[in-house]
Amino acid sequence: MKHVKFLPLFVLALPLLTSCGVNQAFVLNTNQNATQVQLGQANFRNVGKVMGTDSVSYVLLFGGMKKKQMYQKAYANMLDKAELGSGARAVVNVVTEEHVGGVIPLFFKRTVTVSGQVVEFTR
Repeated sequence: MKHVKFLPLFVLALPLLTSCGVNQAFVLNTNQNATQVQLGQANFRNVGKVMGTDSVSYVLLFGGMKKKQMYQKAYANMLDKAELGSGARAVVNVVTEEHVGGVIPLFFKRTVTVSGQVVEFTR
């Protein structure tokens, strides 16, 4: 019978133990470049993966910048890391990921990540 006394208290305290946070991730291909390369032979090598990110925090839905500006900063960050000036290089297979997490509308953080493969042409 002792446990029955604590049941209403436990039921009332249960919502306090849960989280009301939200996490979402979107994978988009927003690359609109129309570069065409004819690969009739193996004239390139894969240098590696390159990634750029930008994030912003919102408090009570205020703060930060627009998604387009975040994408531009993340894309510029990725291109800086790609070191395209050191040879005949290109960034291919560009993918954009957006992650939103937090307790909306109190506090949440949006992160945009742009990643791609760097290839270097040998001939």
